[in-house]
Amino acid sequence: MLGSGSSGNCTFLATDRVKLLVDAGLSKRETERRLASIGEKPESLNAILITHEHSDHTSGLARLALQYRIPVYISPSTLAALPPQIKLPAVEAFKSGSRFQIADLTVEPFTIPHDAADPVAFRVTAAGVRIALATDLGYLPQNVRDYLRSCHCLILESNHDLEMLRNGPYPWYVKQRVMSRDGHLSNSALGEFLRTDFDVQAQLLILAHLSQQNNHPQIARLEAASALEQRSVGTTRLVISTQDEPTEVFWF
Repeated sequence: MLGSGSSGNCTFLATDRVKLLVDAGLSKRETERRLASIGEKPESLNAILITHEHSDHTSGLARLALQYRIPVYISPSTLAALPPQIKLPAVEAFKSGSRFQIADLTVEPFTIPHDAADPVAFRVTAAGVRIALATDLGYLPQNVRDYLRSCHCLILESNHDLEMLRNGPYPWYVKQRVMSRDGHLSNSALGEFLRTDFDVQAQLLILAHLSQQNNHPQIARLEAASALEQRSVGTTRLVISTQDEPTEVFWF
């Protein structure tokens, strides 16, 4: 995870044959800097996958894709919803629910509930390893829960603490949006999933898209750790991603 939060989201994934980003919400310069910090170069990227059009997922997209001639995989509705000044060098369209291949990586985009044109999450598989990345969703419908099964790594939203959000500085209409079924997943909603429907297969669980105003890493960690403990899960490692720096590099 190169960075995750309200100010910018970007995840680096690699196999033996392909290197890509999921979202490009950091500036081009910051993306370059964070890639360098893990020993990677932007010119080695083969693709950028886009979940939805919001600026914290696309603000660095145009400059990064244009300079390094990186193909962008995006749904037609999301592409149409981008600001008109964004020009991309090459576009590969996909449809939610239809898997596609990038070299040795199988990508499965699936629909999530969020206030965007055509928001998706991704499940990716290579060499028998399966990773799901699902952030920016107001709740976890059954189709999402199904895609989260049998994964070695889960990257899931733990956006806000409900009490911090209710008592925080946001205007009420923004609070309503965040708490809505098309908003963002709370710590407690993620905890409910972990207690009742997590299949305990994942070796790694990364909490992502934490709000800087309405959450705290330790609050999010305690909620998730308590839920995992109730399930007697001792084999899943819990990691908190941040806005300001990459996580460590995880190998499977």
